[in-house]
Amino acid sequence: MSRIQFSKKIRASVIAIIVMLIWAFPVYWLINTALTPQGELFTPTPHFFPARPSFEHFKTALFSANFSTYLTNSIIVTLLAVLIAIAIAFMACTALTMYRFKSQRKYMFALMAMQMIPGTAMLIPQFIVFNRFGLLDTYSGVILAYVASILPVSIWNMRSFFLSMPKTLFESARVEGASEWQILTRITFPLAAPGIISTSVFAFIHSWNDYVIAYTFMKTQSHYTLPVWLATFSTPSGIDIGAQMAASLLFSLPVVIFFMIVQHGLIQGSTQGAVK
Repeated sequence: MSRIQFSKKIRASVIAIIVMLIWAFPVYWLINTALTPQGELFTPTPHFFPARPSFEHFKTALFSANFSTYLTNSIIVTLLAVLIAIAIAFMACTALTMYRFKSQRKYMFALMAMQMIPGTAMLIPQFIVFNRFGLLDTYSGVILAYVASILPVSIWNMRSFFLSMPKTLFESARVEGASEWQILTRITFPLAAPGIISTSVFAFIHSWNDYVIAYTFMKTQSHYTLPVWLATFSTPSGIDIGAQMAASLLFSLPVVIFFMIVQHGLIQGSTQGAVK
C-alpha cells in the first residue's frame, strides 16, 4: 500500500469516527441522564459521568401508572402488524417476480406512487373509513393502519431479494414434479429469508415508533401504546427529566432485542442464500 493510499485510509477512518461520535453522543447523554440521581441533574456544570449511578429513574418509569398496559398494547399491535404485512408482502413478491400477468408494470408503478404519499395525508381518509366500519378505538383498526403504512415499502424492499433468485432453480423443481406450494415453502421461502428478516426489522421499527396513528385512532387512554405514553409521561410532581430519559431507554430496548434475535438469522440466511 502506497503512502498516499495509507493517508487516504487514515483520513477516511478519522472522518468515520467523528461522524460516529456525533451520532452516538445523544444516545450516550440519554443513558447518562437516566443514570444520574435527581439531585445531580440540575447542576451549573454538566457531568459526563454520574458520580453515583442510580436506577431510581428506571423504577419511577417502570412503576408509573399503566406502564404494563401500554407495553402490552404496543407488543400486540406491532407483532400482529408485522406478521400480517410480511405475509402479504411475501405472497405479493412471489406473484410479481415468479409469474407474469396482465398490468404487472402498472401495479408496480402504483406501488411506487403509494410510497410517495405522506403517511399523514392518509389519516383523514382512514379515519372516515374506520369510523364507518366501527374500527376506531380498537386494536384491529390500528393494526390495519400499520399494515397499510408499511406494506408498500415492505413489498418493494423484499422484491429485490426475489429478483436475485435463480429462476432455473424453480424450473428444475417443476420438471422434477414439485408442486407450486412445495416450491413456495421449500425453495422460495428459505432463499427469501434474508429479505424477510431485513424487511421485518424495518416494519417492526416503523410500527413500534409510531405515535400519530395510535394517538389519532385510539380514544380510550388504556388503549394507548408506548409512544403515546412516552409523549405524555410525567410524574405527580411534574415532568421528571431523569425518569423521562429512563422511559425512553426502556422504550428503545424492544427494538434492540428484536434486532439481536433476528440478526443471527439474517446473517445465516444471507450466507445460505449466497451458497445456494
